[in-house]
Amino acid sequence: MDSMTLLFFVPACFALNMAPGPNNLLSMSNAKRYGVRMACLAGTGRLAAFVVMITLAASGLATVLHTSEQLFLVIKVLGAGYLFWLAFQLWNAESGDEAMATRPLGLWGLARQEFLLAAGNPKAILIFTAFLPQFVAPGGNVAIQFLILGALFLALEWVAIAGYACFGAFLRHWFSRPAMRRLFNRTCASLLASAGVGLLVARRE
Repeated sequence: MDSMTLLFFVPACFALNMAPGPNNLLSMSNAKRYGVRMACLAGTGRLAAFVVMITLAASGLATVLHTSEQLFLVIKVLGAGYLFWLAFQLWNAESGDEAMATRPLGLWGLARQEFLLAAGNPKAILIFTAFLPQFVAPGGNVAIQFLILGALFLALEWVAIAGYACFGAFLRHWFSRPAMRRLFNRTCASLLASAGVGLLVARRE
């Protein structure tokens, strides 16, 4: 792997990391309620899911997802269902309480949310399967190259988590009134539900 490969990989990868999606939206919402530090720590759940996906892509097992329509359907339905559940909770959160659920969640609960949300998106595995191999030189050590690219991806993902968390904390000052909190919660709920619909109609290509 040469320096030019990394030069092209980093900006392309960072664009994927910073793209607005369910997990980044969740980090923003968590930071609004729990603070930037807690939202960033909760993001380790997402990183854990991505480690599993990168390992699957490196081992070639992710090709099963390409070839199995049934497996893809099961994963995306479960992922979409979880998105709808989070959207429902957020939509019905009391305006006087910034909670996304009926009671505050600890670090484990928030990290689990991040993990399940990432793991329930089969398109993420397809991204790793289609994106990372483009930067792997067949003549080199494939495992080492996947390790380097995967580590860079996770590092840039952590930057995205922190960026969205900081943005969510910034919005906290703008949505201090109950009516504005309700608007923020329901906007986020609508975006999560839209992501769920998008996941349902997603295809393997």
